Amino acid sequence: MSGQVIVVGSANVDLVTRVDRIPSPGETVTAESFNLYPGGKGLNQAVAARRAGANTELIAAIGTDDNANVIATTVAAEGMDPSLLRREGDTTGTAFVTTDATGENNIVIVPGANGLLHHLTDGERELIRNADVLVCQLEVPDSVVEEAVVTAWESGTKVVLNPTPVRPVPAAILAAVDVLIVNEHEAEQLDVDSLPVPCVLTTLGSKGSTIRVRGEATVRIPARKTIAIDTTGAGDTFVGAFAAEVARGVGYEGAAQRASTAASLSVEEPGAVPSIPTRRAVDDALGPERVENQ
Repeated sequence: MSGQVIVVGSANVDLVTRVDRIPSPGETVTAESFNLYPGGKGLNQAVAARRAGANTELIAAIGTDDNANVIATTVAAEGMDPSLLRREGDTTGTAFVTTDATGENNIVIVPGANGLLHHLTDGERELIRNADVLVCQLEVPDSVVEEAVVTAWESGTKVVLNPTPVRPVPAAILAAVDVLIVNEHEAEQLDVDSLPVPCVLTTLGSKGSTIRVRGEATVRIPARKTIAIDTTGAGDTFVGAFAAEVARGVGYEGAAQRASTAASLSVEEPGAVPSIPTRRAVDDALGPERVENQ
């Protein structure tokens, strides 16, 4: 079973500069390179789920500018339906990304069309009802996230929420979440141990991740050793790969182990979407014995 994953979220173009070090406030530095990549948390997570083997579609909004064509072309090239990309407003979402020599980054987002994705259509709700897993983030308005997760909850579709950019999550959204995926900073800001969700998965970068299912002991997932070139999109790769495994019927711990390997591979290449590994690449990294046991 490949499983069906629907992602409701953002689609951006990423304007990426590489520098030796990220400048301090008021400081000017010279970039080593500049590139434009497709990105946005929704697109990244959808591509990650798709490359992990899940039948995946992305519900998102783009503008009418040239950057919109970058997103639509990427979606089609990944085998997803570009007609699900709504044309809203003039400007496609844009992320300004600065990446330093260690692979760390800072990001400024201009929402553009993402901020105009307020509600779902009847057809989009039907896609969610028929999916195995719904994935959402917070780069689009809360109104569409709430509509999506409630639709999933009512139909038995599992809900994975990646609450970033981090902000307080409305109770109506949390009530429908099956798995909350956060990094360690988001976990602290949201006080995730107090949130009423069945499962919290916390990514810890090079230290791996932890998974806590309500009523069970916390499990630590080790990280694969790697040398980071660009960490942009690593968390999204984790989320998408995790969702794909859950859609296939894999348990949360096994899904997290595979997602961790996928994320570790993604930091070894530049760009968010270009760096997302295929299922074959993850299999190769795991080795035949570990793949057979998953």
